[in-house]
Amino acid sequence: MTANKKLFVAAGLLVALGAGLGYGVAHWRSGSGPASHSETSPVAGAASAPASGERRVLYWYDPMVPQQKFDKPGKSPFMDMQLVPKYADEAPAGGVAVDPRVAQTLGVRTAVVEKQRIGASVEVPATVQLNERDVAIVQARATGFVQRVARLAPGDVVAPGAVIAELLVPEWAGAQQEFLAVRRTGDEALAAAARQRLVLLGMPAAVIQQVERSGQVQALALIHAPTGGLVQELMVRPGMTVSQGMSLARITGLSTVWVEASLPEAQTWAARVGQPVEVQLSAFPGETLRGKVTSVLPEANTETRTLRLRAELPNPQGRLRAGMFAQMRFGTQAEEALLVPTEAVIRTGQRALVYVVEQPGRFRPVQVQLGRELGDQLEVLQGLQPGQQVVASGQFLIDSEASMQGVLQRQASASAPAASAATAPAPLPAAALHEGVGRIVELSAQEVTLDHGAVPSLRWPPMEMGFKLAQPEVAKGFKVGDTVRFMFREGQDGYEVTRLEREQHQHGGAR
Repeated sequence: MTANKKLFVAAGLLVALGAGLGYGVAHWRSGSGPASHSETSPVAGAASAPASGERRVLYWYDPMVPQQKFDKPGKSPFMDMQLVPKYADEAPAGGVAVDPRVAQTLGVRTAVVEKQRIGASVEVPATVQLNERDVAIVQARATGFVQRVARLAPGDVVAPGAVIAELLVPEWAGAQQEFLAVRRTGDEALAAAARQRLVLLGMPAAVIQQVERSGQVQALALIHAPTGGLVQELMVRPGMTVSQGMSLARITGLSTVWVEASLPEAQTWAARVGQPVEVQLSAFPGETLRGKVTSVLPEANTETRTLRLRAELPNPQGRLRAGMFAQMRFGTQAEEALLVPTEAVIRTGQRALVYVVEQPGRFRPVQVQLGRELGDQLEVLQGLQPGQQVVASGQFLIDSEASMQGVLQRQASASAPAASAATAPAPLPAAALHEGVGRIVELSAQEVTLDHGAVPSLRWPPMEMGFKLAQPEVAKGFKVGDTVRFMFREGQDGYEVTRLEREQHQHGGAR
């Protein structure tokens, strides 16, 4: 074979080899073509068996319109954002699934529901106050002139029987002279009537007896303190003219004092009248005083949501002064209670939820009925059993995932009572509320446009979006440019804002 023939044969072999390789590639591509074409097929096509080790995708969806399903990834036709895959292992019956690796990264921590025998002890700050039940008002018994006043001022402490003031009472002088004259006649009946007149004029029995013994007129009346204590008011001065019944001084006793504490309304179950209390004062470290609760006042403070608890303590040496700071402690009898950490409970305003761990990465929301608050723990009256594990940290991530998957809505629908009559429709579950922070871009009576940050409960990224207003009053007092915290829900015509609150801590933008 000549060299030219060999060259032609080699060229032919190369052409045949290239044609075969091209046909193989074309055949391989044609085999993958239906799979690519199946991306536009119904949703069931997306749920085909995946390769080993891969998660099976049921469908793709837009978090803003989760009811609309797509059979392939891409951009949402509703918003400028990518569709999100829905995996087959994300929806356990009655619960929610979170990738254990994601849960560990975000610090999801669990706690065990425990049944403990506890004796609740409550300690609250308190202050010492004067006993307003031990108050004496000093008044003038007759009209007269102030001759002398003791060297007193408001804030002084007086002893029982101390002289407050000296009055000249002309009316007493005339009545006493008449009494002495009648007494000298020897007529006992007239003398008794004259003596009774002295009593009716407000003359003390000691003054009448002195007039009878001495036979002298006593026109000066000494005003004494009826009880010892603190002079809170002194309304008499030398040279004044006083009338009968006029108040001259106000004295508060110091033999006992009040200790008043502000008790959070969630702990009022622990207080009752007559209950022993222990009081420790900063002024006397290491010393414990004991008393009893005299009253739990019926009015709560509307700003601090606290009730006033009042105890009475003896004050024999007068060491306890009004205004002193104290700590009041009281407790209840030991009893069994089912306890969970306070941080494990999510309060929605309408109910209280905890997330129970069913298995790693699987959580179930449970509605609970709460009882007493015991420090950093809460008593659970209904909904949990001892030994169950609940999520104590990171539960808001799980709650957002449950809202996105509609778990809470399905629970609410399943627990709704059946209609008693055939014509009565079953109650519909309430639309879930979502929350975000954004800046008002446009505002009208019916709509508001917000440049908001991410909304975790719906997996929304930061974006600018228009919302309808549930009512025109929702936006009253707000203007374009305000940074607000807003709550919204899905309505029949889209998402509507139900509440706007002015965001206190503005960070220069919602995003």
